[in-house]
Amino acid sequence: MEASIDQQGRQYNRFWFIFTLLAGTFTMSISQSSLSTAYPTLMHYFNLPASTIQWLTTGFMLIMCVTMPISSWLLNNLRFKPLFLSILAIFDIGTLIIVVAPTFWLMMLGRVMEAVAVGVLFPSFQTVLLTITPKKQRATTMGTAGLVMGSALACGPIVSGIVLNYFTWRGLFVFFMVVITLVFLLAIGGLIRNVMPLHPATLDFWSVILSVGLIGILYVVNQIGKTNVNWLVNIVILVVSIAAMCWFVVRQFRLTTPLLELRVLKTLNFDLAVLLTGVSYIALIVTTIIFPLYYQEVLHVSPFISGMALVPAAVFLSILNPLTGKLADKLGFRFVMLTGMSMIVVGWLAISLLVGHLNLLVMILCAMIIEGGNAFVMMPAVTMGANSLPSKLVPDGTAVTTTIRQILGSTGVAAATLILGIVMTRQVNSGVSASAAQLGGYRAVFLTFFGIALIGWLLAWVLKNPTKQ
Repeated sequence: MEASIDQQGRQYNRFWFIFTLLAGTFTMSISQSSLSTAYPTLMHYFNLPASTIQWLTTGFMLIMCVTMPISSWLLNNLRFKPLFLSILAIFDIGTLIIVVAPTFWLMMLGRVMEAVAVGVLFPSFQTVLLTITPKKQRATTMGTAGLVMGSALACGPIVSGIVLNYFTWRGLFVFFMVVITLVFLLAIGGLIRNVMPLHPATLDFWSVILSVGLIGILYVVNQIGKTNVNWLVNIVILVVSIAAMCWFVVRQFRLTTPLLELRVLKTLNFDLAVLLTGVSYIALIVTTIIFPLYYQEVLHVSPFISGMALVPAAVFLSILNPLTGKLADKLGFRFVMLTGMSMIVVGWLAISLLVGHLNLLVMILCAMIIEGGNAFVMMPAVTMGANSLPSKLVPDGTAVTTTIRQILGSTGVAAATLILGIVMTRQVNSGVSASAAQLGGYRAVFLTFFGIALIGWLLAWVLKNPTKQ
């Protein structure tokens, strides 16, 4: 790849720049979903229920949601190389805390630090790629980005299953530390350059504070169905959180330079792109978290097998992701995304109808269909959304897209856990056997996400004249 010019007018190799950027993103993305396979191990180690352990994933995603809107301001006010190095350092320190953590809550602190780093990096790396890539090549480049994000999420449980088969759960985080440290050395060695133009602005701290209301809302949602919950306190938290988020939205429209430029939502193609990438992300993240639980709890396989069972889907996703950008160039965004949503709908429908008759092979095939559909939707939708905006609004648009996508993903994981727990509890209380109640819980989860996928399919169907490159 020919040399490009950074903001200081110096040449740099764009291939190695992108490689280093995506290597860090890939590793951090793996950390987001890797703990699903380790839930039973962590439950036993800390002697805590699944509802508490799952906060290592749900809490991680919530913190990401709060830090994502800040990414646009950081890109506009800080040189990219120091920003990228800081992100890697925060992630590494958080991971080190997890490795030495003697208690669950100290481990949770480490996960919060990891989430802060990932929350800033996810929208930032997409913005950088969109900025340094000519518009006519964006779909192909973002297809590669989709390979990194989607495949990493799918690979998380696989990596976790392999590591847990040979080492303790701490070995998983040692692996992350080693890789991120290597990426840090590559970045500081000159492979990462300052490629983003600066547009200094004042950070609106009130918007940052108000955005925390999102955590309050999703926290209360997670309390539904649990026993011994103080609902008076939770209702107060919910009311205050909703008020904070309403104030946040109003404030963004009133500020000249908002934390999150919500005015981009006035563009129809962008709105559709945000919703479609969100629906596909829900399908991907729920699959990578719920399927390993099903493998272990219903099919009674080991963590290693439950992780390896996701390999075919991850490989399929990895193969398709780079191709979907080229297909969008030739066949149009609408056709590609409608194809992807159709695959996701079929995957959820099949697994919903076959609950009670599922074996490992059938589950693997359904996961392949769902994750393969994601390759046709998530990054083509991001590209379509970016192409529908002026260049100066691409960082804001990317921040909005990734924030909303993460909110929807977090809500999806919380909803899956909630539905599973409520249905199982009710069926057991009504006299149903534990195994039958378990199947009933998973059937309810699968049907719920079939319905969400169907909504996404309808959005893709009504899409008209999406922006082409």
